[in-house]
Amino acid sequence: MIFLAWSPIRSMNVERYSHAAIVLYNGKVLVSGGAFDIHYALNIYELYDPSTETWTQAGYTFVPRSLHTLSVLPNYQVLATGGSRGDGVGVLWSEVYDSIQDFWTLTDNMHDSRVRHTASVLSNGKVLVTGGQVEPLDYLNTCELYDSSTQKWSRTTNMHATRAYHTATVLKNGKVLVTGGLSEPNTTEIYDPLTGNWTKTASMNVGRSAHTATLLMNGEVLVTGGMNNSAAMIASAELYNPSTDTWTIVGSMQSKRIYHTASLLPNGKVLITGGTFDLVVCLTNTELYDPITRNWSNADDMPVGLRAHAASVLENGDILISGGITSNEIASNISMLYNSSRKTFKSMNDGGKHQPSRESIYVNK
Repeated sequence: MIFLAWSPIRSMNVERYSHAAIVLYNGKVLVSGGAFDIHYALNIYELYDPSTETWTQAGYTFVPRSLHTLSVLPNYQVLATGGSRGDGVGVLWSEVYDSIQDFWTLTDNMHDSRVRHTASVLSNGKVLVTGGQVEPLDYLNTCELYDSSTQKWSRTTNMHATRAYHTATVLKNGKVLVTGGLSEPNTTEIYDPLTGNWTKTASMNVGRSAHTATLLMNGEVLVTGGMNNSAAMIASAELYNPSTDTWTIVGSMQSKRIYHTASLLPNGKVLITGGTFDLVVCLTNTELYDPITRNWSNADDMPVGLRAHAASVLENGDILISGGITSNEIASNISMLYNSSRKTFKSMNDGGKHQPSRESIYVNK
């Protein structure tokens, strides 16, 4: 079978899932941490170069972590926060990656340990971290701000609800919309950086956690999938309009999904990839949301089904998929490109044969 929109490329050096990936100012993609299995988090990072379509295993972070966040700071550095070392318990430690010098530095610790939290870069350059959990079933409503100029964390006002597996989206007006999450799957609220206060906003039509939220070009926010109040996977999607503080159902995806990704394409459409509908089978089918028609359509299947993978929008508009878990419950180092504006097919450079030894890629919890 030929997958016209998907191009398999050289694999990452390390198998990983629940990792973090972010596009740097120089166009390269930084991938850090993740898990090799349920017991081990990784402290290995690597860099993807779009010009050569190759990965470089760059080195090691100070802290092994999965389910953490990466945020690009105004000074070209990257902030890594929280995560788990493999036992589901959140960590306090933060560290900063210098993309010019290619090294990591430990920075000020957060006030609260947290995993499954969010991190948002505000218009003033500070990073807002919200919620998460200290350990399983211990959810947080606390929030804090990182200031790269002082390299310090400071507390800000708590959210109205405790949340983990929620989303946070920086709106065009600079405010931050937080939606759903465990313990409060229906509710939403907005943070105002100017006042440091939270305001309750309209509830979603469908409660959800482990979903996605994407800021559209028109300023609305598209929320997709996740797990509902009854712990069932869902396919529904809805739109938030900040100007009217209203949610509108926009139909369902073709598949129920959790642990999927949503990426905004240059044409304004949103690409949904992977995930699972039963925590066993990883989906290969992908879908496109059209904000003009508010309809869903099928896109080309991925060569491999994945969940807990990462999707990064490259400078040319293509989508880089990295890592994840396959349906046989194995961490993957697979990488592939979704060609958003062209239809080409490339062969795998090495067939995914470059595999490191297990001893070189995990750190005991």
